[in-house]
Parts: sequence; structure tokens; C-alpha cells
Amino acid sequence: MTRIPSKSEILSWISENPTKTAKRDIAKAFGIKGAARIDLKRLLRELQEEGRLAKRRSSYRDAEELPPVAVLEIVEADADGDLFARPLEWKGTGAEPRILMLLRSSDPALGAGDRILGRLTVDKTESHTHSARMIRRIGTNPQRILGVFRAGSEGGRVMPIDKGSDKQWTIAAGATNGAKDGELVEAEQAGPKGRMGLPKARIIARLGDPTEPRAVSLIAIHQHGIPDHFPDEVVVEADAAKPVALGKRKDLRHLPLITIDPWDARDHDDACYVVADSDPKNKDGFIIWVAIADVAHYVTPGSALDREARKRGNSTYFPDRVVPMLPDRLSGDLCSLHEGVERPCLAVAMRVDAAGNKIDHAFHRGLMKSVASLNYREVQAAVDGDPNDRVAPLMDDIIHPLYAAFAALMRARAARQPLELDLPEREIVLDQGGQVTSVKYKDRLDAHRLIEEFMVLANVAAAETLIAKRSPLLFRVHEEPSPEKLEALREVAQASGLILAKGQVLKTAHLNRLLTSAAETENDELINMATLRSMTQAYYNPENFGHFGLALRAYAHFTSPIRRYADLIVHRALIAAHGWDADGLSDWDKENLRETAKLISDTERRSMAAERDTTDRYLAAFLADRVGAELTGRISGIAKFGVFVRLDETGADGMIPIRTLGREYFDYDPDSQTLMGAETGMIIGLGQRVSVKLTEAAPVTGGLILELLTLEDRTIPRGPSRGRGKPARRKVGSARKKAAKTARKVKRRRR
Repeated sequence: MTRIPSKSEILSWISENPTKTAKRDIAKAFGIKGAARIDLKRLLRELQEEGRLAKRRSSYRDAEELPPVAVLEIVEADADGDLFARPLEWKGTGAEPRILMLLRSSDPALGAGDRILGRLTVDKTESHTHSARMIRRIGTNPQRILGVFRAGSEGGRVMPIDKGSDKQWTIAAGATNGAKDGELVEAEQAGPKGRMGLPKARIIARLGDPTEPRAVSLIAIHQHGIPDHFPDEVVVEADAAKPVALGKRKDLRHLPLITIDPWDARDHDDACYVVADSDPKNKDGFIIWVAIADVAHYVTPGSALDREARKRGNSTYFPDRVVPMLPDRLSGDLCSLHEGVERPCLAVAMRVDAAGNKIDHAFHRGLMKSVASLNYREVQAAVDGDPNDRVAPLMDDIIHPLYAAFAALMRARAARQPLELDLPEREIVLDQGGQVTSVKYKDRLDAHRLIEEFMVLANVAAAETLIAKRSPLLFRVHEEPSPEKLEALREVAQASGLILAKGQVLKTAHLNRLLTSAAETENDELINMATLRSMTQAYYNPENFGHFGLALRAYAHFTSPIRRYADLIVHRALIAAHGWDADGLSDWDKENLRETAKLISDTERRSMAAERDTTDRYLAAFLADRVGAELTGRISGIAKFGVFVRLDETGADGMIPIRTLGREYFDYDPDSQTLMGAETGMIIGLGQRVSVKLTEAAPVTGGLILELLTLEDRTIPRGPSRGRGKPARRKVGSARKKAAKTARKVKRRRR
């Protein structure tokens, strides 16, 4: 029978363990399980009603004791000049604690009435009960506002940029920071409501014209509701974090692990190392080490950091800034695997054979020290024969083994046949003023693919381990295309003279054969785009439905916990499953896993939409001075209201309104994604080459309006016409018949 501790034992334990005061911590300390938790809950409630215990969110503390971090109010200095403070949340029955402030030379001047967040230490003397060091002054982390400044006779107002908001802020005459009427500004809350009930604010940054490129990402952040300001309690927890000692961790500091990232990366959450397998049974095999930052050590279940990270779901990346999931103290410092610095990690050692197949793997909670922080370009240049001074000493023992293992994994990849889409990613280059200087396609180097393959293998290992240990987790799920989307892809393929056979269980290998058939032909981009459009969107789920695109039966995200909450959940699951420590997956995490999956799937989509809108606005700003220019591109989408074109030079997407097309009515067929001229039979379809005139570029919305000049080198008739460009109505049920007819016509025309 489980023994229930006395009230005094509970109070004593809480006093001795001020950082482990959640109900689950207390239950674990006294070995309370099952139904006995009900008795524990009753005792805790009684202590709370008696005023001997204070509950703060999901944790408890002795009401007669102060927490390690508290809000303090400065009272007065004594005759010796020492400054004292009082706790604002004191609920004890005894005398109010008197706190001596230990100020550093870098701390701001404080006076009576100022409020601060302080880190407390019990320090009982004749003059005081505690001492405290200031973390930050309350009010230095105020609410921020983005809007358009409207000048008035006595200052002005900040008007919201969000369509769904009508909240305004009043700006005093001395708080405008020189802002001009119509400027986009960033302001911060400056006090209680002022005249006419409007809250007060002061302008802290003038961002200029709302249509200028440097304002674009701020607009997207606010329009999509992406949290970009950390609450005080989150910053306090992050600031209180300390480096980790070895303790019970596995010592991995002898392994020459390296990080390989983009040249401008600020955080490094994955490192790798490869050594030849000495087991004679695994001839020409490898042991691949992948070490990932141990974010779970710092972001514990139920903490303020945890709640904020879950709310954000992931980091969001813009050309001019990053909105991180975690404060910089963690993301850019303690959790980042910087060169030459000891860092906690979760590492997996994976044995693979010469064909790249994983034989087995083992996870460890360790302490590592990266020997080098490299970037993709310098690593690739070194492998291609031009090593710099940083990479040259690492070639024989580190770089060459990495690439040898990568070659083996590529053999396994070829056998597995994941989906091989070829859709280059755009990169927007900004100058220091936020202006777009160029738009180009990102390099796709073997160094990128090497890290990707290592991370995929580690993610698979995480999923397999947690399945074997029957642990709850979040899977990364990608389901196969719907029958409707697959049929639409098949029709596009047929229109291009290609085949995607029916009557078979769809595999990625079938789609790869289609992509290979289209490669290096005029239909290459068309088939890649159509295949991408047929795919479902990946999401997170506590149930495993496989990953179609990667051709994997089970997949989970493990390798990026600094920027993805899903990976943090997987880390906690691994910690709990291995019994490494008490900071693993909590009961609350398990009970709310499905809700968490939905939440972070939504935040991922939110970030993608914000990033896409920002890219569109930057591109529109970049092209604004080229209105009237003739450009080339390919048709990337067909809708009832117009045609979308992806421009060759920048990859920007513009729209040709249907009202400007030709001199006839057009019949829209959603199945084959075409428009057909009612009089001439002219077909406008996906992937066709076009030349267009840029008639409008709107940086505020990111919209580009185009005029069609030529289609597949044929000039389009222009000029006024009765009902010009208006799509004709189709008969219900004619889609399939019309699609087949359209496909035949497209094929004949292209011949």
C-alpha cells in the first residue's frame, strides 16, 4: 500500500526543492502512484486552504517562503545607502520579508516605487531576510504596436494595419520621435488610457513608408498574428538558465562532431561525425553520429518557456529577420552547438552497411563539444578541391568520412525511391537598408543533401525507438494524394504526351518515373509543379499514417528542437522512454498530444503563409520600377478569374486577369487546368511558355498584374471585343469529356 506523506513532510520537501514544486514532482518524490494521487491532491488542497501552501499555476510553494524569482517593489535606502525592496506577492502569515538589493555597476538607477523582477537568495541577517539581484526593471518589456502614424494637433494616433482591428493608440506631442503623417511606426505602451479612452504609446522606431521593403516582414508578422515579443516571465526563465555539467550524461566531448549550416546561421542545433565501423561483420560500413541540442533540459513541461514555445509552434523566417520559438539566450546561446563550447545534447549512433541500410542505432543523453562550425559552401568547396584554412585540417578524419557515408545513404535512397521533385527555392538578397538587391535561386549542393540525409536517418531512428518502447509521440505524417488530385495529375501528364498508369497502388517510384520522363524536356517544370499540386500537406499526428513523400513507414521530427516544438515533444518522449531524468514527456503532454499536434500544424501553416506573403511583397517592391517591361515565364496556375504566371528571372508569381485575355470567351476546365477559347479553340494550360507585360506591381499587397503578349511564341490577339475574356459556362457533368478533348488538342498543338 502506498504511504501518504504528512503535511509537514510535504512542506519540508517543497522548501528543500523550490524548483520542483509541480504536483507530479511531489508525487514522484514520495513514490505516489495510481489512486493514491487523489489523497495527495486532497492534502495539497487542505494545505492551500490553511494558508500554508500557495498554488501558482500548476505548481505549489510554501506560503511562508518566497519563490526563487519574484516581482519586487523598491522601498527606500537606509542610512548607509543600501537599497531595500519588498515582495509584491507576499501571502505569508509572518512579517513581510525585507530584501537587500545587490546592484551591479551596469544596473540602472532605482528609486522608491520602482518595480523589478529579482532573483532571490535566502540571506537572513539583522537587517534583512533575503538578498536579490535585479533581472530587469518592470516596464522594460512593454507591449509593442505596429501601425501607421496619423499626426494631430497634439501629437497623433497610431492606426492599426490589421484589417480586423480598430484599436488605436494616442501619442503625446513629445512621444512622436519625429514621425511624419502616414509613416509606418513601431510603438510601445507608455501608460494607462488617455483622452477618449485610448491607451497611450510612444513611438520607438520610424519604419518609413509602409510600402518600403523593410516594413514588409513586420506587416506579415502582425497580419498573421505571429507572436514576436516574449513575455517577461519567459525572458526571466531564459535569463536564469545556466550551462550544463556532465553529471549523469554520456561524455561525448572526445567525438570530433561538427556543425554544417548556412553561412549566416545564428543557431546550430545539429552536429555530426562519421567513423568506419570496426565490426568485421559490417564490412565497409559506418557509424554515423548525429547530436542534437538538448532543448528539453532548458524548456521543461509546464514552464513559461514551454507555454510560449507551444503557442509559437515554430520559428518563422523572413529575408530580414527571424521570429524565434525560443529567446536568444537559449536559441542563440545555451542550446546552440557553438564551436569549442560544451553543450548538452541528445545523440544517436547509427550503424549502416555499405549499401546505406541502417542496421541498428542507440540514443544517448550526453555532453559534446563541437570542433568546428562550418557552412555548406566552404565544405562543398573543400570537397571539390579548394579547401580553406578552416576546413583543410579536417578533410581526412572528418569531411571525407562524412561524404563516404553520404554516398552509402544515397544508394539506400535510390532503392527506397522517395519523391524526387525538382523545384528550386528562391533567395531574396537585401542590402543594409532592407532594399532587395537581387533575387536568385538557392544553391543545392551535395553538402546540403548530406546533412538532409543524416537528419532523415536520425528522425527515422527516433520514430522507431519510440514505437518500440510504446511511447506516445508526434509523427510527421504525409498522406498519399487523393484520387481526384491524382486523376488531375494524370490528365496533365497525358496532355504532355506522358503516362501515369492507372490500376495500381500508388508509390513514389511511379511519380519519379513520370518526373524522369519529363526531365530536360519543355514539360519538365509543368510536371514538377503539377506533381507538387497533387500532394497533400504534411502535418503532425499522434497516430502514424506514414510519410508518403519520403517513402517511409514511420517518421518523426527529432533534429530541430530549437525551431520546432514537435521535435521538443519527441525529445521529451525519448527522455521518458529511456528513464534519463524527470524532464521527459509529462502527463499533461500525453493527455494533450492531439491538441498540440493540431496547434503546431496550424502554426506551421501560419508561418508558411506569412513567409510566402512577405516574399511576394519583396518581389513586388523589387519589380515596382519595371512596370511596363516585357518579361518571360511559364503558366503556373489556372483559375476561373485568371491565369497565374511564374516569371523566369525572379520566380515571382503574377496574374493575368481573365478580362484581358484575347478577343473571345474562354471555357474554364478545372479538371485539366485549362482555358479554351470558345471561337478559336486556343488552349491556355499549365507549363506553357509566355511573354507578358508587367502592368502593375503593388508592394503593399504583393500583387503583380500582367498582360499576356505571346503564348508558346504565338502572338495573342488584342483589342476590344464583345464579352472579351469572359469564361463560358460549362454543362454540368461535361468535365471529364472536355478534359480528354482538351488533352488531345494540347498534345496535337505541341507536336
